[in-house]
Amino acid sequence: MNTYLDLIKAAYTNYWNYLKQSVLMELNWENYFYGLLIISLLVWTLELIFPWRKEQSLFRKDFWLDTFYMFFNFFLLNLIVLIALSNTAAQLFEDFLGLAGLSVFSFQLIELNSLSFFARILIFFIVVDFTQWWTHRLIHKVEFLWTFHKVHHSAKQMGFAAHLRYHWMEPIIYNSLRYIPLAIIGGFSAQDVALVHFFNITMGHLNHANINWDYGWLKYILNNPKMHIWHHSKVLPIEKKSGVNFGLTLSIWDYLFKTNYIPHSGRDIEIGFEDDENFPKGFLRQELYPFSQK
Repeated sequence: MNTYLDLIKAAYTNYWNYLKQSVLMELNWENYFYGLLIISLLVWTLELIFPWRKEQSLFRKDFWLDTFYMFFNFFLLNLIVLIALSNTAAQLFEDFLGLAGLSVFSFQLIELNSLSFFARILIFFIVVDFTQWWTHRLIHKVEFLWTFHKVHHSAKQMGFAAHLRYHWMEPIIYNSLRYIPLAIIGGFSAQDVALVHFFNITMGHLNHANINWDYGWLKYILNNPKMHIWHHSKVLPIEKKSGVNFGLTLSIWDYLFKTNYIPHSGRDIEIGFEDDENFPKGFLRQELYPFSQK
C-alpha cells in the first residue's frame, strides 16, 4: 500500500514541478504549455484569414468556455487526478501480471528502438490513431460512454478550442484502451510521444476550426474541417445514427470501414445532438451531467 501512496505523491509532485518549469520556460521540446498556446494562436489566425462560415464571429458562441476546457483538460486535469491515476493503474496492472509470472515486456511484439526514426514514429502514430478511432467509435455506440461524450458534442459552433471540450472521463477511457497496444510496441521515447502528440493536437485543432480547407486529395488520408463537421451533425440518416467520420487525425479508417459520410457541404448544418437545448450550459453542470443520468 505504501508503494502506491508513494507513487501517487510522486505523481503530484513531479507534475506540479513540470507545470512550473513549463510556465517558466525551463523546458524545451517537452513544453506542452507553450506548445498548446502557439498551436492555438496559429490555428485561430487561420480562422481569421480563411473563414469557412464568414458570418461566424472570431469569438464564437462558447469561445471562452471552450478555452477554459482546453487548459483545464490539458493541464489542470492531469494535476488533479489523471497522472496519479494513470501511474497507479499502470503499476497495478504490472503487479497483476507479476502474480502470473509475466510483465509488460511479455506482450512486446516490436522493439521500436531497433527501427529508424521515421519507421518508429510512423508505427507509433498509426497504432495510436487506430486505437483512438476504434475507441471513439465505441464511445458513440455504448450509451453509458456516450453520456460522457455528449459534453464534446454540446458545442453549437465549431472552432479550434472545441477540440479539447470533453468530459474528464474521456482521457481515462482512451488511455485505458490505448495501454495494451502501446505496451506491445514498447521502446518509443519521450521525444517520439511529444512529436506525435503535438501533430495530433494541431490536426485536432484544425479539424474543429472554422477554416475553408479539405486538403485536396489528402482528405482521404487526413481528417479535415469539412469532414469532421459531419461528425458533429445534429441530424444523421437512421442507418448512421451511431455516428460518422470517427477519425481523430486520420480519415483513412473511416473510408476503409465505411463510416465516412460527406453528403454535401456541411458549412451551414446544425451541430449538436437530439434535445441538446436542455443540456447544461456551464462547466460544472456539464461535468456533473453524466452522473445525474439514470
